[in-house]
Amino acid sequence: MTMTDPIADMLTRLRNGMRAKRKKVDVPASNLKKAVAEVLLREKYIQDVKVLDDSAQGTIRIYLKYTGREESAIAGLKRVSRPGRRVYVSKDDIPRVIGGLGTAILSTPRGILTDKESRNLGVGGEVLCYVW
Repeated sequence: MTMTDPIADMLTRLRNGMRAKRKKVDVPASNLKKAVAEVLLREKYIQDVKVLDDSAQGTIRIYLKYTGREESAIAGLKRVSRPGRRVYVSKDDIPRVIGGLGTAILSTPRGILTDKESRNLGVGGEVLCYVW
């Protein structure tokens, strides 16, 4: 079966893993998913990321992060740009998620960046998702 939106699949696996209080989530690997996972790690939404080369495609193992009260570090995930409707923004129109408390992840000519990094570099791009 072909997957039309691998980023949405990754976000859904993360959301389901958090709701089930899992320690880790496995996602089929791709360079885009690795870059998104690295951004989540850099922004401290997840604990760790490991790439397992177990088959031709490989697997990304994402270790989820929880607070002391067993609440997830990620309160919400939302896919913005989809295959049916791409959302592009210029450097002046980069969105702020929850007034700057959340993070927008963008695909830019400089790579996968957060909204803050994109503003600092002065580049726009495709808005992949919001995390808060």
